[in-house]
Amino acid sequence: AEPNAGHRALVELQRRGVLHALVTQNVDGLHQRSGVADELVVEVHGTMWWTRCWDCQDRRPMAETLDRVRAGEEDPPCRGCGGILKSDTVSFGQALVPEVIDRALRAATECDVLLAVGSTLSVYPAAGCVPRASAAGARVVIVNGAPTDLDRMADVVLLGPIGELVPVLVAAATA
Repeated sequence: AEPNAGHRALVELQRRGVLHALVTQNVDGLHQRSGVADELVVEVHGTMWWTRCWDCQDRRPMAETLDRVRAGEEDPPCRGCGGILKSDTVSFGQALVPEVIDRALRAATECDVLLAVGSTLSVYPAAGCVPRASAAGARVVIVNGAPTDLDRMADVVLLGPIGELVPVLVAAATA
């Protein structure tokens, strides 16, 4: 998959200095590949571009682990402790990282505008960013392909193709 016009429009918000955090449940790294700075992205469910050791928590690029597999290692162990490596994503049943969730909810509490894009807003605690931002006085804009359970909390709801709507929204907001 490649970043689309919606991803690139968010980069424009960063360029203008108004994007202070980008909370995502996606693990594909498309926001960073589109140009959003790593330090702004809060990856609630982790990322498929890194591996993490289950024992010592050592984190390395996935490409490094895949190179080891291609070189003949059937199931490469952690170089630091010999532990089991897995993609640095949160699997079903696995606990979310509390510090990541805290960062996401803090960003929601501190924002002036929360733009919820491409989410059903049904998976918590990430969906909790919407009521958190609203309660703190932020304007909430939801852009999605279909209605969400939290549309009633939004100041604006835009339904349709995200790759088309987000660029128009960003252009209007930054004009």
